[in-house]
Amino acid sequence: MTNEDLFETVLTPVSHDLGGFKVHRTLPAKSRTMVGPFLFFDQMGPAILDAGTGVDVRPHPHINLATVTYLFGGALNHRDSLGTQARIEPGAVNLMTAGHGIVHSERTPGDERIKGPELSGIQTWIALPEHVEEMDPAFEHVTRGQLPVIEDGRAQARVIMGELWGRRSPTTTYAGTIYADIVLGAGGSIPIDADADERALYLCSGEASVDGVALDATHLYVLRPGTAATLTTTHGARVMLCGGEAMTPRHVWWNFVSSSRERINEAKRAWKAGEFPVVPGDDREWIPIPEVPKTVSYP
Repeated sequence: MTNEDLFETVLTPVSHDLGGFKVHRTLPAKSRTMVGPFLFFDQMGPAILDAGTGVDVRPHPHINLATVTYLFGGALNHRDSLGTQARIEPGAVNLMTAGHGIVHSERTPGDERIKGPELSGIQTWIALPEHVEEMDPAFEHVTRGQLPVIEDGRAQARVIMGELWGRRSPTTTYAGTIYADIVLGAGGSIPIDADADERALYLCSGEASVDGVALDATHLYVLRPGTAATLTTTHGARVMLCGGEAMTPRHVWWNFVSSSRERINEAKRAWKAGEFPVVPGDDREWIPIPEVPKTVSYP
């Protein structure tokens, strides 16, 4: 097959250097804003930061979305305005549902800072269906051991969300969602089924191809609907599969997502006015709202 036969579009990353590590962002893009419910896709690192340093994402707000954090290396401490404190490590999932409004921070744990912390992983945002956009905020931590793993010789896939290869993840979903971490050993392969409305593949590291078409690292390949394919590698690769139910486009401004532009304007006003709840134990600083309009910010 050719590139055009397999893929609707290929999204090139916009890369940012955030002081010691890079973030590669493929969603949203001008040519494509969503894949299923996914409307934000960032690869963080991989990087080893200097000893004594770390990531310090100050408290900031979200509405009408869910964030999904999944690490390959390192650790992060999550705190939010619900009072949650949760440490995430590789292979586990943090699902934070903003609903009508939540504030959170993400920081490198102190024990990781001592040795020079590793940072490597994926953070995504998922749009909530319109009828639950204003639900109560929630937080869910799913451990590495709770996520189903499919192993077949030289292929291993961890199902982060939804149902894939006959196994279902316990992670909460609000719409049809598929999300998986695929690790292929040398000579490995795995089928990519055509069940979901929209699907995309992202090569994190190594080399891989889909039905003979080579993938470029840090690019998001949106598969054509109804096209089944096989993901293969010669030397080894790590690939993320994401997608699910097609959804109507969302408005995105800074950290706010909604089906309503007016709702985003209200969230802007409320954050400026200090009306969002605070993060207990991490309320001495916060990220101010941008004075120059932005579509999104990290994370």
